[in-house]
Amino acid sequence: MTEVSTNAAVRDWPMWIGGEEQPSAGSQWREVFNPARRETVIARVPAGTVEDVDRAVAAARAAFPGWRAQHFTGRAKALLAIADELERRSEEFARLTALDTGNALRTQARPESTTMVAMFRYFAGIAGEVKGTTLPAGENQLQYTRLEPLGVVAAILPWNSPLMIAAFKIPAALAAGNTVIMKAADDAPLTILKLAEVCNRHLPAGVVNALTGRGGVIGSALANHPGVDKVSFTGSTEVGREVAAEAGARLAHMSLELGGKNPSIVFPDAADDDELLDGLLLASRFTRQGQSCTAGSRLFLHEDIYDDVLSRLSARLGALTVGDPLDEATDMGAIINLKQHTAITGFLDEGRATPGMRAVLGGNAPADGPLTEGYYHLPTVFSGARNDFRLAREEIFGPVLVAIPWKDTEDVIRMANDTNYGLAAYVWSHNLDDALNTAHRIDAGWVQVNQGGGQVPGQSYGGYKQSGIGREVSLEGMLAGFTQTKQINVKLRGVPNG
Repeated sequence: MTEVSTNAAVRDWPMWIGGEEQPSAGSQWREVFNPARRETVIARVPAGTVEDVDRAVAAARAAFPGWRAQHFTGRAKALLAIADELERRSEEFARLTALDTGNALRTQARPESTTMVAMFRYFAGIAGEVKGTTLPAGENQLQYTRLEPLGVVAAILPWNSPLMIAAFKIPAALAAGNTVIMKAADDAPLTILKLAEVCNRHLPAGVVNALTGRGGVIGSALANHPGVDKVSFTGSTEVGREVAAEAGARLAHMSLELGGKNPSIVFPDAADDDELLDGLLLASRFTRQGQSCTAGSRLFLHEDIYDDVLSRLSARLGALTVGDPLDEATDMGAIINLKQHTAITGFLDEGRATPGMRAVLGGNAPADGPLTEGYYHLPTVFSGARNDFRLAREEIFGPVLVAIPWKDTEDVIRMANDTNYGLAAYVWSHNLDDALNTAHRIDAGWVQVNQGGGQVPGQSYGGYKQSGIGREVSLEGMLAGFTQTKQINVKLRGVPNG
């Protein structure tokens, strides 16, 4: 591992409220740390208060009438201008992402920056699809619907991929005519503040606002605020339940993208495919340190190919370079913070102590050397797992894969569905019947066949069961998540005959 360089002076990053940079009303600041270098401060951000939430909501509500009244081409033009600037500054955003989150620059931070640009362009292109229908109700009736924006949208964002998740929500909400308040994650707020800066160059004051501060203060205040019409949350299922309870108590609109314990099912005929290992590597999300709700962390290998595939995959994962997120040679960066690092270590300890399980790769946190200077974990693969083990049931959110053998298709589908989650799944087979029949029977909102990549603009993304409510990334998600339908019936004067 090479020495970590920050490439950024320690400075104060204000919030954005009403088109202007703002400190906290309480005049307090919180330090932001570099995950790749323990205790290294890279910035300070405001410790937001309930009063700051009130100010942001007031600014967003004041901006809403003018923004919703714009012709859709005006909103599209603004989103395209934002996309153009984001593209020009994509390397700046990528490097800040690597510094802020610990995600590796080459494998994660640059693709995340590119995805953000693509999402702004996609939603600019479909802004004109926010439209209703006319019903054939006879000559003396005009009956039609209008799709209208909800109002003020609070987007509560996570720390694992803040720019990408913001890109799932913000341009969709804006294209539909809403105004937005972004709540940046405590541990990775800098890219969101930078995004707010760019947005405010091209939007009327108050259309996009950004707050920092503790989730228990800012997130809770947004969920409970009567001036917030929609809460869009991405994060853990545990916190999602709290947000849902608060927003639901006042019957606010909400969408939740939560956790996952996603199955990856490999049929025997896929074992000899050279692309299998590349796909499994992508699906595991190890190049994001496993810190992804769509990580294929339960690997179901048919018993006929179990040993062979597990050996080859472990070799591939073991060859990943773990180190400085800003180093071009790094495949896998740092865990976000000490709390998450400690939680992953606890799962590793339990895995090694569980009868029948064996770490065929990794299994311990780094004990010496340069990696101990930051919050690093190594790729870990456990063999001999059962689907009822805790490591196969709980979301670890780290670079840990558990391999489970299977023999019967019915049995592996049952195991895949035997979870409280239902976000993503992966199926690997070149037999069309096996691939599609399995994909259709898995209880998950997103199933990929013979590939393990990330979300792309236009796909409908969201979860079943305790993985969430609502859809994002798509036209359907924008219409369902950020508009409401108004039915209008008009009685016309009768049309004279002749």
